[in-house]
Amino acid sequence: MELRELQYFVTIVENASFTIAAEMLHITQPTLSATIKKLEDRISLRLLDRGARDIRLTNEGTIVYQEAKKLLNHYDHVLEEVERLRVQGPPEIAVGMIESAKYWLPDVLAAFKQQHPDVHLKIYDILSMHNVEKSLMNFDIHLAVTNQYLDHPEIQADPIYEEDLVALIPHTFDVPNDDHVTIHDLKDTPFIVCKEGYQTRADILNAFRKAGIKPDLQFEIERFETACSLVEKGLGMTVVPKNYVTYTDEQHFFIKPIKHSHLSRMVYVATNSNRYLPPIVQELIAQVKRHF
Repeated sequence: MELRELQYFVTIVENASFTIAAEMLHITQPTLSATIKKLEDRISLRLLDRGARDIRLTNEGTIVYQEAKKLLNHYDHVLEEVERLRVQGPPEIAVGMIESAKYWLPDVLAAFKQQHPDVHLKIYDILSMHNVEKSLMNFDIHLAVTNQYLDHPEIQADPIYEEDLVALIPHTFDVPNDDHVTIHDLKDTPFIVCKEGYQTRADILNAFRKAGIKPDLQFEIERFETACSLVEKGLGMTVVPKNYVTYTDEQHFFIKPIKHSHLSRMVYVATNSNRYLPPIVQELIAQVKRHF
């Protein structure tokens, strides 16, 4: 059965007249009668007792009317919700983020919530390239703040800032007294690095390759938090975004810029270019970009 047929049927029942229903639906009465007959034939049930003086529902027609009314009410609600979403945006926005964004994203969200206190925000740690792409393509999130270089035809990634990477070295390790280190200073040091699929890993190992050095990889991790804990225990050194450790109150390791390495990473705000983003989501994206 078609939604249009149910709409016609409900209109007849609620007005108790084919003539009035046809006028309301802006169709001719023969067309309306033919549509109801087609509906009855399709479902093999008689819905209206045409032998009676007044239009009356059969027992089957009463059940179909009740369920059709529910369906049409739900359909109207969906249409209203779609229009509200198109104009106002969703009451809920899902954001994926990298770890180092936690030092500036709360400021953006605080300002956004002042303007839109009723919007519910879901924040997810989404780190690897696979998970960023999957979350965007499955519509699990509206946007991602990511350092992954996303070469995907359906994903738009706009650069918002570049952040330096710094070396974290245990206090127990011998390091130069300078305020920096070089890649060559790190060549014989146990190394902690992100696992495969993380852009930061690719950037770091590429810097080592350019210097002709093979790092002594001892640990592969997912989160910088884990890497920092391992460094604190003297298990190795690592490289993390400067923003991640700049605001740390207690630092149980050396933080050293890496001289002459040009080690940095670009951070993007990424969206699914095939997904409609309501104005409220676009406003949040604009606030993220304005922050830098």
